Amino acid sequence: MKITRTRRRARESISVLLASLATVPMLHAQGYAADKPLGAAAQQTPAYLAHAGISQRLGQPLPLSAVFTDETGRTGPLRGWFKSQPVVMAEVYYGCAMLCPQVQHGLATGLASTTLTPGKDYQVLIFSIDPMDKPEAALEEKKTFLREAGWSNNPGAADAVHFLTSDQSSIDAITEATGFHYVRVPGPDGKMDQFAHSSVIMFATPQGVLSKYLSGIDYPPRDLRMALLEAEDRRISNPVDLLILYCCSYSPAAGRYSVSVLRILGLAGLVTLFIVAGMIFLLTRRPKALIEAEARKAQQV
Repeated sequence: MKITRTRRRARESISVLLASLATVPMLHAQGYAADKPLGAAAQQTPAYLAHAGISQRLGQPLPLSAVFTDETGRTGPLRGWFKSQPVVMAEVYYGCAMLCPQVQHGLATGLASTTLTPGKDYQVLIFSIDPMDKPEAALEEKKTFLREAGWSNNPGAADAVHFLTSDQSSIDAITEATGFHYVRVPGPDGKMDQFAHSSVIMFATPQGVLSKYLSGIDYPPRDLRMALLEAEDRRISNPVDLLILYCCSYSPAAGRYSVSVLRILGLAGLVTLFIVAGMIFLLTRRPKALIEAEARKAQQV
């Protein structure tokens, strides 16, 4: 019995070895090299995705004369949706079933968690990069956005959120100005009706100038608030906001705010210096009564 089990294991080992050897010609035929890890080719980014990404255009003016149509069917130049508040923007397409809904959800829930008020403190513009998208689809997307933000029964918020569609020329104008690069890719049915693009939101001043980018699909309320405050040139901030802005720094490469350790240490050092100076002043200050007593004593002499 023991010999039988040993022979069976030997046959299994030989079969595995032969199967492995048999795959070598196939790997060479498919272009695998001995110095390339198995599966490396599958892990490489497809060549066409090299054209999908973000080129940050901070300080770039937006094409305010480009024509768009919102979810109500209103058509006009982009400047018509810019008021006296900063604007947070996203570029998506309404037929997307994967990344775009996550970007919109992250933005909706993040904005709802800030203490800023839509319409009063900022506006929201969501652009479609698909010229086939129409106002009807934009309206459905807006309803979802308002619901996720908890603003379904908030008329002020509804008036501050707009989903825009347009033709290819206006789409090219806004994506070129914002550095938002995308490429068409085939969907599950083989049709070229999908888009590969980055997940990012952008901020613009009330004058229509790009001021910040935040990447990813999760946007912390702190980052959203600081980006809006800076886009508004701090006019809607309070002393606490100004302190937070001083203690944090924005990284364009990462598209995030992070705590600036050096600034915090500098601020702590300055506070410590004032405390020490105050203590020295109090300890070396002579009491007024003692000074008056010494003056009387000098007069008597």
